[in-house]
Order: sequence, then C-alpha cells, then structure tokens
Amino acid sequence: MGRREARRREEREELDERVIDITRVAKVVKGGRRFAFRTTVVVGDNNGRVGVGVGKSRGVPDSIRKGNEKGRKTMARVSLAGSTIPHEVEGRCGGARVFLKPAAPGTGVIAGGAVRAVLEAAGVRDVLSKSKGSNNILNIAFATFDALCQLQDIQSLAEMRGKDINDVRPFWERRRKNE
Repeated sequence: MGRREARRREEREELDERVIDITRVAKVVKGGRRFAFRTTVVVGDNNGRVGVGVGKSRGVPDSIRKGNEKGRKTMARVSLAGSTIPHEVEGRCGGARVFLKPAAPGTGVIAGGAVRAVLEAAGVRDVLSKSKGSNNILNIAFATFDALCQLQDIQSLAEMRGKDINDVRPFWERRRKNE
C-alpha cells in the first residue's frame, strides 16, 4: 500500500494540470433551475503525453477535481519530432476544426487559448495553428486533442510513403544536413 501511494504522489507532482474553462450550466427542474459548474481541464507531462477532461459539479473545486481525474484517464501518447510535430494535421470536434503545422525551432507556439494549453501540456514547443469554425473552448480543446492523436512518428510515415527517412524530415533539418 505504501508503494502505491508513493507512486501516485510522484505521478501527481510531475503532471501539468491546466484549467482552461469554467462555465456555469443550468438544469431546469420542477422548482426552477439548478446551477452547476463545468470545467475543462488539460493534463500533460510536457513530454509527449496529454489528456483532456471535463468535470461537472455543484462546486468549482469538485468539478476541477473530476476534470483532472478524467483528463488522467484519457491521456494519450503523442508523436513528436524534436520540439515540434512530425507533419500537418487537422482535428475536428463538433463544429470546431483545428489545423496544426510543424514549425522551425525557435518559432514558439503560435496558438491561442485552448489550443495553446493543450499543445504546451503535450510538450510541443514549436508549432503553427489555426482554429476554424466554432469558437467553443470545449470543442476546440477536444479538436486539438484529436489532431494530436492522429499524429504518426517519422519512421512509420516514411515507411508508409515508401521513402527514405531523410526525405520526410522537415525542410530545416534537410537543409542543415546538405550544408
């Protein structure tokens, strides 16, 4: 029992948890309205693992805790190519679409709001993004998560295209090797 508790404490300390949205929602019942809070939470280890969770409760702290738990359960491994993503990808959720494009080192995360939170929690440091369609923060976060889950590593991408791994590398890495 002692080892499990120690492992849980270590895991809790190493994960980056970000609350990106707190919304008050209402349920209409016979006597009127019941208000609750819905929180969207991003959990990541800044090294290729990320998850998005939604928690709902009558109190804000409880909804944040529930969101953290669901985010930990949905964590997925993301393929990274150094500090960026290996290829362009588009994620969808509801009416929201998020387009992600790899960027040269030193560019930074060119994204706003929910997209930035998900990408930084995943450990992506250089990327370009564009959010299209709905501006609902919850759907944008899930669309970004969907896009990151679609990523493939460079090795499998080269095999799928039937090319050498050097032909699939980003242009800034190919340019360095030629010089």
